[in-house]
Amino acid sequence: MQISKKGLGLLKDWEGVILHIYRDSAGKATIGIGHLIRKGEDFSKGITLDQALSLLEKDIQPAVDDVNLHVKHTLTQDQFDTLVIFTFNIGTHGFDTSSALTDINNNHLDNVPTDLLKWNKITDPKTGLHKIDNGLVNRRKNEIKLWKGLI
Repeated sequence: MQISKKGLGLLKDWEGVILHIYRDSAGKATIGIGHLIRKGEDFSKGITLDQALSLLEKDIQPAVDDVNLHVKHTLTQDQFDTLVIFTFNIGTHGFDTSSALTDINNNHLDNVPTDLLKWNKITDPKTGLHKIDNGLVNRRKNEIKLWKGLI
């Protein structure tokens, strides 16, 4: 499966589009639509919307591939989009070791909303402690709505 246009649009809405370098809620240098800036990348002059969309296409593919590789249960398009968006946010390792994946593959789909809600914390860049992030709480609630086909 591939992420739908609807899924990409929701991801874009939830991530936001910022065409200059900024620090995300975890303090990581970011640009565009949730693109974490890697060593050697220079975006000091900012980017265009087309460049942000191009980065998103490249950045989303590992999440698409990972969900396709590890999910052994048939999903609706909304469920697939949810998992790709979730994986994009928490990383492939996070998804691969998540209770959400375990529950999906064990046909416990009703547990997935609770599984997603567990991923609501960031590491505070100042203290190094995990703390609940309201942005992630809201994002998880939106992902759950999408999972249930309510968006």
